[in-house]
Amino acid sequence: MKQNICAVLCVLLGIAVTAGGQQLTPADQATSELALKTIRPEAIRAHMRFLADSLLEGRGTGTPGQEIAAHYVATQLEGLGLKPAGVNGSWFQSVPLRKISRVPGSSSFAVLRNGSTQMLREGEDYANGGNAVHPDAEVQAPVVFAGFGITAPELKYDDYAGADVRGKIVMVLWGAPAKFPSTQRAYFADGVVKARNAVAHGAVGMLSLLMPEEQKRYAWKWIVPQVQSAGMRWLDEKGIPSDSFPELRGGGLLNQSGAEALFAGAPKSLEQAFAAARAGQPQSFALATTAKMSVRSQHEQVSSPNVIGLLPGSDPKLQDEYVVYTAHTDHLGICPPAGGDNICHGALDNASGTAALLEVAHAFARLPQAPRRSILFVFVTGEEKGLLGSDYFAQHPTVPKDRLAANVNIDGAPGLLYPLKDVVPLGAEHSTLNADVEQAARRMQLEISPDPTPEEVYFIRSDQYSFVKQGVPAVNVTEGLKTADPKLNGAEIMKTWNTTIYHTPKDNMDQPLNFDSAAVSTRLNFLIGYEVAQQANRPEWNANDFFGLKFAKSRGNSATAGK
Repeated sequence: MKQNICAVLCVLLGIAVTAGGQQLTPADQATSELALKTIRPEAIRAHMRFLADSLLEGRGTGTPGQEIAAHYVATQLEGLGLKPAGVNGSWFQSVPLRKISRVPGSSSFAVLRNGSTQMLREGEDYANGGNAVHPDAEVQAPVVFAGFGITAPELKYDDYAGADVRGKIVMVLWGAPAKFPSTQRAYFADGVVKARNAVAHGAVGMLSLLMPEEQKRYAWKWIVPQVQSAGMRWLDEKGIPSDSFPELRGGGLLNQSGAEALFAGAPKSLEQAFAAARAGQPQSFALATTAKMSVRSQHEQVSSPNVIGLLPGSDPKLQDEYVVYTAHTDHLGICPPAGGDNICHGALDNASGTAALLEVAHAFARLPQAPRRSILFVFVTGEEKGLLGSDYFAQHPTVPKDRLAANVNIDGAPGLLYPLKDVVPLGAEHSTLNADVEQAARRMQLEISPDPTPEEVYFIRSDQYSFVKQGVPAVNVTEGLKTADPKLNGAEIMKTWNTTIYHTPKDNMDQPLNFDSAAVSTRLNFLIGYEVAQQANRPEWNANDFFGLKFAKSRGNSATAGK
């Protein structure tokens, strides 16, 4: 009770309070205010203009364009006076990758039932990419529908209860039940989690299908080229690709027509399966069909760099702990044309996040005294290919792994599409980072809102999730749907952008962008990391938190759940 009264009084008196109840000194507040003024809208625009230029050809992972972006970032960090923190005293950490390309025309998919064969049309009824493990992958097996493909005893939910999928192909719905809490819904929607669960139950293949709601949000013609584009996995020291499952010899994404072919003669209709999924009911049943799939893949070894800069901390006891900022430099590269342009420039996604992080680094570098903890600025590659660069760094950091105190990720500088009024700090609610975000938002006069679109599972779709999986508290601040301009409808603007511009060549510097508002969110992200860096205690998972209990044991230090 005394702590609560103190906190209330401190807020009323305008005194900043850290997550642990420690006050930021007036000097710290004044210093951070000066640092905020060094974050410039013009600089964000200038960085974005270079990174999104056609000369970089969309910064595809492992391409010369992404290499140019990485070297640009390194020179900017060097100019700020930061120290290289990559491998062997360099600015870079090379991420070894396997590029997995589907051989065009090599894919086939047959549905067998009662002695008849129906051939599905590639790109029409189904879409698949290459196989990460097997250059020549083929499987023929009965199909079992397994709901969302989720086993979640902590939520009293199991689609596999009573099902026998040994030696069979499972067909699962994309996403997770709407009744799940937002971030847990995101965790169980993760395709890697579903594949691992399918393998644990003995499956030899896995097919996915979007619910009708998702089919309306994501046009099939937009999805197909992204599924068919070359995939990637990072390679361990033995050359084994990450998050790969050799047991699964076939898979892909089904269109509605493909799913209906597999559901022919099933004990339930596809519509009944959708209805049960909407109701949050676990379900599984054998279909009356067998699937025969094959695909040939080409494997190529490439590499792509993470860029890592360091601002050493000033406290002798805390300087060997690190607040890690991340943003991804890669995008999609050359992509299906729109309006005569075939370059996915990735201006918002994520030239803007890279630009914002460079300005955060600029603000830290201009502090008269470095913060107590050290700050790592990690510009990662391969986010668009499955969070590859951040996952590689989080598992192979260039500093001691148990000294990673927290991660602040910037994926798309919030506020570029409309003036900010609120933000959504994805992941903050699971740890004491939440108090840091709330305090920083108050100083920036921003409201905090819950995730307005949990069905999009954004929490697992950007680089902060790589750190969460290694037990490191993390946050990714995204824009809310409110706007500071009452004439603008944030929800409509965001919906239009996601359905017409996202992951297309139209995400370029010609679209209307609000750099003043982006500077506001950049200052917010600076404050969050600054507060964490100044505190005596590093962030901790909340007691009995789902992610803390699942992942914090991997840290091997005192920052465990329930402490």
